[in-house]
Amino acid sequence: MITTNVEFTDRSARLDEDVCQRAVHARDARFDGVFFVAITSTGIYCRPICPARVTYPDRRRFFRTAAEAERAGFRPCLRCRPELAPGRALCDAVSRLAVAAAHRIAAGALNGRSVAQLARELCVSERHLRRALERELGVSPVELAQSHRLLLAKQLLADTDLPIARVAYASGFQSLRRFNAAFREHYRMPPSALRRTQRQTRAGRDGAGTLTVTLGYRPPFAWYELLAFLRPRALPGVEVVGPNRYTRTLRIGDCAGVISVRDGAHANGRGYVPGDRRTGHVTVDISADLIPALMPLLSRVRHLFDLDAEPAVVDAHLAQSGMAELVALRRGLRMPGAIDGFEVALDVLLRAGDVRPAAASALARRIVCALGEPIETGIPGLGWLAPTAHRVADAGAAKLEEVGVPRLRALAIAATARAIADGRVRLDVGSDVDGTQAALAEATGIARSLAALIVMRAVRWPDTLPADDPALQCAAGVQDAKSLLARAERWRPWRGYAAQHLYTCAQTSAYSYGRDPSLRSG
Repeated sequence: MITTNVEFTDRSARLDEDVCQRAVHARDARFDGVFFVAITSTGIYCRPICPARVTYPDRRRFFRTAAEAERAGFRPCLRCRPELAPGRALCDAVSRLAVAAAHRIAAGALNGRSVAQLARELCVSERHLRRALERELGVSPVELAQSHRLLLAKQLLADTDLPIARVAYASGFQSLRRFNAAFREHYRMPPSALRRTQRQTRAGRDGAGTLTVTLGYRPPFAWYELLAFLRPRALPGVEVVGPNRYTRTLRIGDCAGVISVRDGAHANGRGYVPGDRRTGHVTVDISADLIPALMPLLSRVRHLFDLDAEPAVVDAHLAQSGMAELVALRRGLRMPGAIDGFEVALDVLLRAGDVRPAAASALARRIVCALGEPIETGIPGLGWLAPTAHRVADAGAAKLEEVGVPRLRALAIAATARAIADGRVRLDVGSDVDGTQAALAEATGIARSLAALIVMRAVRWPDTLPADDPALQCAAGVQDAKSLLARAERWRPWRGYAAQHLYTCAQTSAYSYGRDPSLRSG
C-alpha cells in the first residue's frame, strides 16, 4: 500500500480518483481521515469506512477535508460521523504557513478573534494567509474554522447530554443565535433535531459533571509504549500515568481542571477490532471547569498522543529503511507531543547531563511546589497546576537554585522561560522547525541537541533528529552525529519516529536522553 499512499502526500495535487474508489470499495481503515467521499444523490459526505454507503461509483465525489465537502454543499453522515475521523497529518503535505494556521484554527485561534489577528501572530499579511489556505486546503480561514466548530458541536450533540447552549459555546461559537443559524445552513436541520435522532446511550456527564469525548486515531497504536515513555517524565503533582490511563491537571486561559485519557482498544483486552466503535479511539474525561476551553484542549490531547499519525505508512517506510526488527516489536509507535511546550523544555533540561531519573523527578517536584499553583482535584497524586513560563521567568534562576536546581541548569531553565514568555521562542505545532531550534539555542545558550529534543516534541515535526545526542548515537550504534545523519537519510521524512524507536529501545538501559556535558552538575 505504500505506492498507493504516496498519492496523498501532496495536497497541491489532485486526488487520484481510481485510488479513492478502490479504498472506498475495500473500506480500508488506513484511508480514514485521509479523504472523504460525498454522494451526489443524497447530499451527504462520509468517511471511506462508512458501513451505510452503497452507491454507484459515478455518484461519488472525493474531498481531502470535511471543510471542502461542506463548502461544496454536502452535509456529514449521521452513521460514520466524519467528526470522529482521525485528522490528516499535514506536516509533509502543505506549506509551513498553512500547517501553522490550520493547527491554530483547529485549536480555536479564530474563536472570538479575527483572521487579521491570526495573520499578525504568524507574521504574514491577512491576504497572504487567506491565499495560502485557499491554495493548500481549498477553503478560507473562516470556512475552516466554521467546519471545526460545527463538527465538534455535532459530536457533542450526538455523544453528550450537554445543553445546546453549552454545546454552542464549547464549540467556539460566540452566540447561540449564530450557532443555530450556522447549523441550520450547513446541516439543514436545527441542533435539537439532530439530538432527537440519536437514540443510542450517551456517554454524557457523570454525577460529578465530567464530560466524556472520544478522539479517533488510525490503528495500530503502541499505547503501552507511549505511556511507558511518559511515565518517568510525568511532573509530580501535575501528571499521573497509570497502567492504561493518563491523568493530569491543566490550565487553558481562565479555565483549570483535570483530564483523564484512556485507550478503548486496550481497555477491552482484545486490541484493535475493525468495525468496533470502542476501538480506534481514545476516551477523554474532562472536568466541567474545562468545557469552555474544549476546542484548544482537544487539540492539545491530539498533539500529546500523536493521534493524527499514519502508522501504517510510517512503519512500512521505516521497516524498508533498515528498522524492520524495531518496527515489528512496536507497531504503531507514536512520537509523543506536548500539552505545553514549556513543560517539555523543563523536562529535557532537568534530565540533561548525567542526572538520574529519580533525581530529576525530585527536582521537578520541588519546582512544582514552589512555582506551580495548587488546585483541588480530589484525586490522589494530583494537586498542582504546572509552573508556566511566565511564573518561572518572573522567579528567575535564583529561585530555582533555592529549591536545589544546580546553577547552570537553573540559568538554562530561567533563560528558556524568559524566551518563551516574551515571545522570542514559540513552541507551537506548525512553527518553523529550524528557526525555532536556532532561536531556542541562541536565546538560552543550551546545546543544539537539547533544542532539537525540545522542538521534536513541542513542535511535533516528524523529521526532527537530535543527531548530537550521545544517547541516540549509542542506541543507533554509531560514534558521532555525522554517522547518524548519514544513516538517517533512509529514514526521512520520519526521522523523528525512527528516533522514538531508538529511544524506546534504549529506555530499559541506564540511559537519560539529552546528555549535554555543559549542564552536568559535577
